[in-house]
Amino acid sequence: MEIATRDAYGKALAKLGEINPDVVVLDADLSKSTKTIEFARKFPERFFNLGVAEANMIGTAAGLATCGKIPFASTFAVFAAGRAYDQIRMCVCYPRTNVKIGATHAGLSVGEDGASHQGNEDIALMRALPNMTVIVPADGIETEKAVFASAEFTGPVYLRLGRPKLPVIFDQTYKFEIGRGVQLRDGEDLTIIACGLMVHEALKASAELEKEGVKARVINMSTVKPVDEKLIIKCARETGAIVTAEEHMVTGGLGDAVAEVAGSNYPVPLKRIGLTGFGESGSPDELLEKYGLTAKSIVKASKEAMRLKR
Repeated sequence: MEIATRDAYGKALAKLGEINPDVVVLDADLSKSTKTIEFARKFPERFFNLGVAEANMIGTAAGLATCGKIPFASTFAVFAAGRAYDQIRMCVCYPRTNVKIGATHAGLSVGEDGASHQGNEDIALMRALPNMTVIVPADGIETEKAVFASAEFTGPVYLRLGRPKLPVIFDQTYKFEIGRGVQLRDGEDLTIIACGLMVHEALKASAELEKEGVKARVINMSTVKPVDEKLIIKCARETGAIVTAEEHMVTGGLGDAVAEVAGSNYPVPLKRIGLTGFGESGSPDELLEKYGLTAKSIVKASKEAMRLKR
């Protein structure tokens, strides 16, 4: 089964609305794409379309939060993190208002929309802000659980969601917890730490490596901030090498978060899979292959990390 994390987000908001009357949803004229239309259809009195005015949307969300509401403000990641950055900084993070930002269409997999719409720097921007929590779900089930957890959490949250359908990794028994990484495969030769759509690629890479006698541990690090420091240190100690994989720039994202923890506590060889520049227009599969966001690239980096380990 496959489901896009943006689709799961829309369905989760509709479910959440039934349970919590304080939840409100805002959108910047993209509700059909961000899937907040699911909430709008069920709770039109609690849905606000602010038009193509992302900065105003964030300011309005902050105002609603000060009145006791739990606002989920949604638009494409490139607009959420970029166009509305100042409002997120001053109206959300500085006063620590209880605003949740649902940023869809993140990363290279936006595809044909091209570089102008591929938000590949958003994790770095949001991770740098004090008081911001950054979550990158790996599949639809984790997305739903992250939405509910975000509503219960007090403080700013940035939920990074994607456009394409992804394989379902978890089942309904999965327990999501903000700030906690989850081990999906065991292994003692190295650790692959991934988030978002790269988690599935990490699992494929681990399976390929196993055919060659290499046992690669796989960690789903869906909370990029606050990152699970204890788990990173544990993996560094037990496996002696790390590869990170993310659909984001190698600067400022998951790879840097892991490197900061490992480098300060238990330095080991570390290779980062990610982007080093702008993307271009093309199908998601073509782009992920061209820019090295695949299991094949993770396998190659894993072998390089292990050589440095020896």
